Amino acid sequence: MVPPPAHTFPLHGPGLRGAKRPRVVIVGRAGSGKHSIFRAAAATATRHERLAGIGPAYEECLVEVGIDQISLVALPAVDGLHQLDAEACVTLKYLLWGDRWPPIARHEAHQPASAFAAPDVLLVVIDAMALERDLELALELMQLGRPMVFALNRMDEARARRRFINVRALSAKLGAPVVPTVAHMGIGLADLYTTVVHVAREARFLQPHPSAPPPSAHIEAQLRPIADIARQPAVAAAFAVPEALLTLQLAENDGYFTQELQAHFPDQYAALLAARAAADAALPRPLAEEIHADRHHRAALLVEAVSRPGEAGAPPRWQLWADDLFLHPRWSFAGTLAIFALVLLFVFEVSAFLDALTVARLIEWATPWQPTDFAGVVARAVLDGFIGLAGIVIPYMIPLVLLLVWLEESGIMHRVAFVVDRGFHRLGLHGGVALPFLMGLGCNVPALAATAAVSRGRDRTVASLLITFLPCSARSAIILAVGGKYLGGFGVFALFMLVPVVVSLVGTLLKRRYPETTPGMIQEIPAYAVPTLRALLANTWERSRDIVTIVLPLLVAGSVVLAVLGHLGMDAWINFALAPVTGWWLGLPVALGVPILFGVLRKEPSLLMVFSALGTQELAGVLDTTQIATFLVFLTFYVPCVSTFAMMLRLLGRRDARYSVGLSIGVALVVAAAVRWPLELAGRML
Repeated sequence: MVPPPAHTFPLHGPGLRGAKRPRVVIVGRAGSGKHSIFRAAAATATRHERLAGIGPAYEECLVEVGIDQISLVALPAVDGLHQLDAEACVTLKYLLWGDRWPPIARHEAHQPASAFAAPDVLLVVIDAMALERDLELALELMQLGRPMVFALNRMDEARARRRFINVRALSAKLGAPVVPTVAHMGIGLADLYTTVVHVAREARFLQPHPSAPPPSAHIEAQLRPIADIARQPAVAAAFAVPEALLTLQLAENDGYFTQELQAHFPDQYAALLAARAAADAALPRPLAEEIHADRHHRAALLVEAVSRPGEAGAPPRWQLWADDLFLHPRWSFAGTLAIFALVLLFVFEVSAFLDALTVARLIEWATPWQPTDFAGVVARAVLDGFIGLAGIVIPYMIPLVLLLVWLEESGIMHRVAFVVDRGFHRLGLHGGVALPFLMGLGCNVPALAATAAVSRGRDRTVASLLITFLPCSARSAIILAVGGKYLGGFGVFALFMLVPVVVSLVGTLLKRRYPETTPGMIQEIPAYAVPTLRALLANTWERSRDIVTIVLPLLVAGSVVLAVLGHLGMDAWINFALAPVTGWWLGLPVALGVPILFGVLRKEPSLLMVFSALGTQELAGVLDTTQIATFLVFLTFYVPCVSTFAMMLRLLGRRDARYSVGLSIGVALVVAAAVRWPLELAGRML
């Protein structure tokens, strides 16, 4: 490792304190270490506010650096500057203008209510283990024209992986200081903040900033008509942003900048459409895609120029064999199906053993107690709640979650995500959402959170809507518990194979509803790893702890409510109201109306409610095979749960969240009927 340069600057002016202290903003992708860099210098009490009073939350505190002071701000994660959603757009507005919004933004209803100065220095965090990806973001941020300092974080892992980075060369290429750090250990942070103060002082008196490198020559030629629009005096004054940035935002069809140009300068907007159309015709790909690809290419060239891999030796033979299985252009899909089938087989066999060992004995022990008085009914309902929890969690949910965690920690899940990426492109989505989709097999809520972290705009909306159709571990547990017992292994496999078919059809529908597209994304494939027992147990508990803290009370409460409704005879009214759906459309017993209605609380109580409503835990005595299959299909695609809806509401807003509920109900009814009618017809013919 070449040692970093000693960043020293002559002192121009007095110390930076009080009203003169600069505002330094930490910017970076999620997981880059920016939070650790902020916490290492943050005061004991930080100020939590929302950007401009309306945007995403940020943290700010006062930091002493020698005789100087800085106002240190930690922004939410930034993935790029194009095709931003509403919250990310506010972040960009802050980076550009602070609270002094330009003329184009004065018509907006929400205006900053208090003084909110724009950043003086950008502290950009770069992950040394994802250098190419983060340098692509750095090239975008350089378009802002702000003084910058780069923190090259996770250098300890880079050294451990024998990846050598020439820090001095990288600093020269970027035109700004680069300081190597190991944030979680505090290494390099003192030098980092000292460098930040020096750059802030120089920016205050000399106004230096790194110049953004121009695009490749063939793209630059196509950008000239758009640059002519951006440098029009009226346009430049109205937007008040660097010309290079405005040119690229308009060229890449950024929603906010394009809409404002159309609203304020319709003639220039028409010229922009003509310029983009001409560029699309002259280039091998659409202009926006070409710019994105060129930025990625320039980032790759930077990495090649400043880094080299060490001699770590050839990978073990088993890793080569595994990659041939999971990443082979011809056989990778077969490997993916094999992984999925092995997961189902493992869970099916283990679950059957655990069910017979634990839950079956609990049911046998509790069955003789059938109280008739109110207190006894409530007590039996509480007992049924605990038995229902044990019956779902112990034999079915925990083995499934544990196996999914092992696949993620080992690196296999990322390879599966890479393979299915091609299928996601048919839905108009990039491969970055593949891993959240696979996480959805564990729980939809963290999958939605992961989708929000790796996507934005249209991609986030469509991916979030589709994730709700994936059977989470709770729904999978019910499918395995009921389907495995009454439909057999082939029936369970058919139910799970129905999921990608429905997701593909719904994805095609959503592609028409949300037609706009976004640039592609490069997926990172980590090295294989042997998960530690501690990590497996910790992550499994992290994903399953809601079962104890949230699900158990809901399960017990749902069991009690259902028992009380039955004891008082009120469940008959609910079942009567839902009879057209349960009885006529689905062909199920009318008594299942209550379990269907209250199943939106959590899917775990649904099976218990079914047992209680039917008066038995042996479904074969009251339901035929067609009815069991119809019910499981409906439950698979029906509204997931209240927690999922709450996450959808937070991510997408009321309109799309309500649309998600309506879409789930409609799809569940249509698919369940599509399964029921052929099965009934086949039964009559036989």
